[in-house]
Amino acid sequence: MMIHNSTECNAAVNSIRDALYVLSGKWKLPLIVGLREGPKRFNEIQRALVDITPKVLSKELRELELNDFVIRRVYDTVPVTVTYELTPYSATVDPIIAALREWGAQHRNRIVESRRTEQSEIEVKVID
Repeated sequence: MMIHNSTECNAAVNSIRDALYVLSGKWKLPLIVGLREGPKRFNEIQRALVDITPKVLSKELRELELNDFVIRRVYDTVPVTVTYELTPYSATVDPIIAALREWGAQHRNRIVESRRTEQSEIEVKVID
């Protein structure tokens, strides 16, 4: 049995809060995954994420840039070209993304299986 003191618990909660602050929302992690293939322009990112609005995408990219996950590069072309790419620091969330992907697949399977079981039980009751 592990005994926790309030200082350790508070530190743990604060660390989790910090992580959630940086990665919160439904778009940050998909954005990071989408940019793994290399630099992309704004419209390419928006097409890849399908349902994200330009306003939300702009906000999310700005927040990722502020937290050192994304680099915004502006090229002196006509018209101006802007690309977004991941920083080396962004790789630090790879284990988190892998764990979430694995847990998400397990959770989906569990829910699908439990619904199948419930449906089978309902069908059996109707037949009886």
